[in-house]
Amino acid sequence: METIDITKDPYFMKNHLGSYECRLCLTLHTNEGSYLSHTQGKKHQTNLSRRQQKDIANQALLPQPVKKVEKKKIVKIGRPGYKITKLKDSDTGQRSILFEIDYPEITKEITPRYRVMSSYEQKVFIY
Repeated sequence: METIDITKDPYFMKNHLGSYECRLCLTLHTNEGSYLSHTQGKKHQTNLSRRQQKDIANQALLPQPVKKVEKKKIVKIGRPGYKITKLKDSDTGQRSILFEIDYPEITKEITPRYRVMSSYEQKVFIY
């Protein structure tokens, strides 16, 4: 007679009431012997074969692994620091704002991909 380790069965579960359940067939059993005889029965074997067929069908539907896409190599320029100064021309009295933006890690051949625009340059669409 052989011994069977029930704890390795993926469908075996002991519930909070102390009885045993088959998660595949959704059946309740009062003791381990009843569960073991159920696993040898027609209902459990039919459900096992049905589950196996379903797993094979799902495996065929899963997308196959694709080649890795290379990441775009973006040069880091660091988080920009900025300083804003309000100016007033003493002769004309005209006001202006001076923006000084500092990119700590930028090199000479790299240009930032954004720019500061005044409100006059921006177009606002009203619907």
